[in-house]
Amino acid sequence: MEPQPKKYGSFQDLDVYKAAREFRKNIYKLVKQLPESEKYNLNVQMRRAALSLTNNIAEGHGRFHYLDNIRFVLISRGSLAELFDDLNTCEDEGYLPSVQIVALNADATNLLRQINGYIRYLRESKAGNTLGLREEPVRYSAANESLPLDELDA
Repeated sequence: MEPQPKKYGSFQDLDVYKAAREFRKNIYKLVKQLPESEKYNLNVQMRRAALSLTNNIAEGHGRFHYLDNIRFVLISRGSLAELFDDLNTCEDEGYLPSVQIVALNADATNLLRQINGYIRYLRESKAGNTLGLREEPVRYSAANESLPLDELDA
């Protein structure tokens, strides 16, 4: 007998959400250690990015179509990238001990892997395949070969 896939009733059941929530809590603890001069700058920026991380996983889960879900999880991933940069700022400015920054970067890297895995799962999900819907890769080029070069500036 094959193992049954997990059934998710709520975004709160998702392992990726649970991990993002723990990471958000750790970021909230971190910002309390920042100097008073960062109270309305880096502190607020990091709190908003951390909240966006979990909010977008939740909002994506609430969307009807799997492509909408993916779009919101991609936004969540962007918020995580922003937090990587904020941690770099904390390190560069000497706001926190290096040991703490290294630990949070490791947690962020693990969370990034989970988010990427969740995106992969959504893209390959049966819901997407049974509807016959797939994301088409976007091909970029420096110029549109079908137009003469003088028409590109129009």
